[in-house]
Amino acid sequence: MATNITFHPGSVSADERATLLSQRGLTLWLTGLSGSGKSTIACALEQHLLHLGKAAYRLDGDNVRFGLNKDLGFSPKDREENIRRIGEVAKLFADACVIAITSFISPYRADRDLARALHAQGNLPFIEVYVDAPLAVAEERDPKGLYKKARKGEIPEFTGISAPYEEPEGAELHLRTDELSVEGCVKKIMEYLAEKGYVKV
Repeated sequence: MATNITFHPGSVSADERATLLSQRGLTLWLTGLSGSGKSTIACALEQHLLHLGKAAYRLDGDNVRFGLNKDLGFSPKDREENIRRIGEVAKLFADACVIAITSFISPYRADRDLARALHAQGNLPFIEVYVDAPLAVAEERDPKGLYKKARKGEIPEFTGISAPYEEPEGAELHLRTDELSVEGCVKKIMEYLAEKGYVKV
């Protein structure tokens, strides 16, 4: 643990940066079971925002594990560290006035609450989006074939089967992907952002 370090604030205030870039940064934290539709919605939302001229970037659970978090497994401790790091990265993006879109299972409330608290320290909006599909629906979709492997015992500690998923209790948005299309989910997110004054549509 480093001890001889000092935080160096920049010469540009958050308000000045937002004014100069004509955009306020924030984090949209998509959480839900594997196969619930998080990555699909995140991709569509990112594209929609970019076509509106907004700076947006998607942080995908699998993609991040190829680099930043390649040293982590799927134990509870590693899952906690995985989300802690992503919370820090998303905070940096939001601080830079980028709309960060994260799509991680992030199964534990305490870890999601930590990510929220990190953003609160910087007065940065954190919007939790519960991408909700019943387990039976997510398992039927099974785009990566992971549920089949988990049912056979080939994947230990798989969320929803042999490891828990703690549903959000106070998410800003709740999207039922067994009832809404991808376009419908993006529309609901954009309506929320517009209603809160984060994005002008």
